[in-house]
Amino acid sequence: MNDVLPTIAEVMAAAQRIRPYAHRTPVLTCSGLDAMTGAVLFFKCENFQRVGAFKFRGAANAVFSLSDEEARRGVATHSSGNHAAALALAARLRGVSAHVVMPRTARTVKRAAVAGYGARIVLCEPTLAAREATLADVVADTGATVVHPYNDARVIAGQGTAALELVGEVPSLDVVLAPVGGGGLLSGTAIAVAGASPGTRVVGAEPAAADDAFRSLREGRIVPAVAPATIADGLLTSLGTLTFAVIRECVAEIVTVSEDAIVAAMRHTWERMKIVIEPSSAVPLGAMLEGKLPAAGRRIGVIVSGGNVDLADLPWSRG
Repeated sequence: MNDVLPTIAEVMAAAQRIRPYAHRTPVLTCSGLDAMTGAVLFFKCENFQRVGAFKFRGAANAVFSLSDEEARRGVATHSSGNHAAALALAARLRGVSAHVVMPRTARTVKRAAVAGYGARIVLCEPTLAAREATLADVVADTGATVVHPYNDARVIAGQGTAALELVGEVPSLDVVLAPVGGGGLLSGTAIAVAGASPGTRVVGAEPAAADDAFRSLREGRIVPAVAPATIADGLLTSLGTLTFAVIRECVAEIVTVSEDAIVAAMRHTWERMKIVIEPSSAVPLGAMLEGKLPAAGRRIGVIVSGGNVDLADLPWSRG
């Protein structure tokens, strides 16, 4: 059933399932950013989520959806980012093993985070083929259940719980805006909003330098990312079959954002809101700063996807 599109009922069930484990993150406002954009903005701050990103929601829903027999065999994935840490923590909370395939080039701090949550790390060469082959070997050896970072109905439903909380707390939003990479967050958001606030439009925001989702929606087929080069390194992945199907059906449009606007939005958020967000999280606000959406007086919810950033390599400090 993990390759069947989730419904609002699954998102609502996920919300109940992960309630004991996931934080209910705050919704913040900022008059300074409202003045810059002309809109009334409501920021759903998943940078305050466990592991510092929305990814924990989907990972927790997947892990706690497992039968006892499945759980005994553990879970596995390939990831060098937030999903790796999220799955490791969710597995630890359920008391099951987690096996994470990571490229040998993964940052030491990311490997340390995954190991710190108790996962077994299996290193591989930094290619997709190597990741998939190594993961297949891990599954053959352990019988672990694969939890894909985004192309999994349980994960999509879990990610949708952030938007479900947002529209429950802030009624009558005109738009909910979310970043898009592999599409787990955007598709989950779209399902949640369509079911709980059907008068609200859902819009995706994507770096212009990694615009495969924009092109996929325009062409009606998955257009793979080819050598994307953007500071928003959490949005480099191509859409999956499930996420694309949801996005085609439920997302009004995808807008693209320049690198300069992403950096400006990230800095404005740090300076005006006094919160740490990563570049991928800044993409929706960047779209607003560039005037990619009608703004005047509109109530717009923004999913702030995460806050994991290398403080030694801030974009406005580069020479």
